[in-house]
Amino acid sequence: MTEIKLYNTKTRSKEVFSPLDVNDVRMYVCGPTVYDRAHIGNARPVIVFDVLYRLLREKYGTDHVRYARNFTDVDDKINATAAARKAAGAVGTLEELVQERTDETIAWYLEDMGALGNLEPDHAPRATEYIDEMVAMSAMLIEQGHAYEADGHVLFDVTSYENYGSLSGRSVDDMTAGARVEVAPYKRNPMDFVLWKPSDEGQPGWDSPWGRGRPGWHIECSAMAEKLFGKRFDIHGGGLDLAFPHHENEKAQSCVCGSEDDFAQVWMHNEMLQVEGKKMSKSLGNFFSVQELLGKGHAGEVIRFVYLSTHYRKPMDWTDRKRADSERTLRQWRAQVSGVDAANTPDAEFLLALGDDLNTHGAIQVLHKLSRAGDAALLKRSAQVLGLLTDELDGWITQSGAQSGDQERIEQVEDWLRAARNSAMLSGNFESVDRLKSAARNAGLEVRMTKETVELIPDAGFDAEKLYEIKRGDA
Repeated sequence: MTEIKLYNTKTRSKEVFSPLDVNDVRMYVCGPTVYDRAHIGNARPVIVFDVLYRLLREKYGTDHVRYARNFTDVDDKINATAAARKAAGAVGTLEELVQERTDETIAWYLEDMGALGNLEPDHAPRATEYIDEMVAMSAMLIEQGHAYEADGHVLFDVTSYENYGSLSGRSVDDMTAGARVEVAPYKRNPMDFVLWKPSDEGQPGWDSPWGRGRPGWHIECSAMAEKLFGKRFDIHGGGLDLAFPHHENEKAQSCVCGSEDDFAQVWMHNEMLQVEGKKMSKSLGNFFSVQELLGKGHAGEVIRFVYLSTHYRKPMDWTDRKRADSERTLRQWRAQVSGVDAANTPDAEFLLALGDDLNTHGAIQVLHKLSRAGDAALLKRSAQVLGLLTDELDGWITQSGAQSGDQERIEQVEDWLRAARNSAMLSGNFESVDRLKSAARNAGLEVRMTKETVELIPDAGFDAEKLYEIKRGDA
């Protein structure tokens, strides 16, 4: 297989990936803070690094790649949610309610990410399982002169690490001038960040040399990654919003525990997600959970395809048109590979595209090429490296009752309906549009129409005979 090149945020360049140990390739990705349902922005890094995981396994072998994605299950937002439940009359201690909430949310998360075709990582550490390691690392940083205790807090001294800011490309002065940081009298520098903080009686806490408390966010991933992978591992990933301060702080505290060459060798960050060209916002009404998208009848495989259609380092725009186009493509491909055994190895051109900094957009173009060439076996095997056309994700096709030979007819009726709609917009006579819509529904097709798209989706009552009875008429 061809070499893999990855963009390294640390060096700001695309580099040939060379693992520290080809028999134990290790990747750590920052997972969710589990206080609520995952929104569609949370899904992007999961899909991006799931594809990288699959590609690494393709190159180095399934047994030689390890992937860890953590759960942050100690956080003030989680505490607030549990406290609200307790105030509402929920039975149990605060700690029990926190555990109940995080267990519930983790189960949701795994269910939602699985519905999008993601493999579960080899390791899924929960922060609360590694408190001892966090306390030990904090104590080591104090001993080395990189952290200090103040008013029950332990803080990292950013001025003690000369390369602080190297990951995000910012100087301490620049960060101090532009940052929104907690103003606290016990901080030596406004940018110093918390490794440990005290807990009062109404908050979960653990014993430590500095009193009962809980860890800061940044120390959690450093401690978990080191425990699972040692002081050096290959890839650290996450969303671009984590590059600063989270990953910057992780890198600082982990490197000073060893040397600059320790911790992650490659840092990767995916860009953010928008909805119909706008930033996700509850006030704009375009803030969706993954479960809400699935609940609207959008298949997990289709959602995944939309995400993969954009390179991970470019902003991604979720639009209904992209979803409709993705569904049409997948229906065509599913029909094409139905009953066909996958090839033994993926297409070489496909792997070349995907190996070029995880260029999923380019890889999908190769899949289109394979489809046009009629190479169903190679199409199927290559698409599966992207987590597409797998047996696990075919339910949305098989449940519809539509057979592969019906899809061309469905697309033909869509074309008729689209032409009828365009004519009606000019003439004002929608009789033909209404007739075609009624006939389509009678054949068991859900009619989805927007200003830009026309889509017919077979439902459980799909009747192929009635489909072929539809006539264009005066459309």
